[in-house]
Amino acid sequence: MEPLILYFVLFFPGVYSLGSSGGVSQGIELYETIPFSMIRELGRTFTYTIPSLALLWYLIPDKKGFSALKQEKPGKKDFLPFAVSLPGLIFIGLGISLLVSLLSRYQNFSPPLKVEAPATSLGWTVLVFSCLGTGYLEESYFRYYLLTKLENQLPMAAMRIIFSTVLFSLCHFYEGPWGIINATLAGLLLSVLFIRYRSLHGIAWAHGAYNIFVYVMGNIGS
Repeated sequence: MEPLILYFVLFFPGVYSLGSSGGVSQGIELYETIPFSMIRELGRTFTYTIPSLALLWYLIPDKKGFSALKQEKPGKKDFLPFAVSLPGLIFIGLGISLLVSLLSRYQNFSPPLKVEAPATSLGWTVLVFSCLGTGYLEESYFRYYLLTKLENQLPMAAMRIIFSTVLFSLCHFYEGPWGIINATLAGLLLSVLFIRYRSLHGIAWAHGAYNIFVYVMGNIGS
């Protein structure tokens, strides 16, 4: 029950959605643009992302409070899952982007929204901080917390992966069907890699780096 309560509190679809930098499933070649707001990103990070991370780390299974942070220090073991997951996320994103581009020639096709990239170095600094924070928040819940919490209830890893991925996809509902597909594929990849390597930091870095990559590619394409 606790995981579902946390999900609806922290990730209910529509909350902090439109225009956020949080979606790993945001497309790359998009057409309608939402202006970047440094104030919005800072506000979302300090009033939502950081408090949510603090709550999650307090509730991590079999850990006592914030001592979990000391036991999960980044290390060399995190670089391999990072090196595997980031190209995988980019490949998924580019594949979805290609489909969007191919189908955009049809009149009734509605491409997803694009969030404008920052125009200043300070804006990029804020964006990087926001994207990494979002990466840690989503990986802390959907992978580290959820896949560990359900080990007794769902002994089969495949069932835990499916459950985690379904919830991850639903919280990207606001991005439309392509966002859901992208989130589903990304969620499956990250869940498998977490179970294989038990590395939170590696997949969180990759998640955050991919979110940044989306903005970089959008800036190049604009």
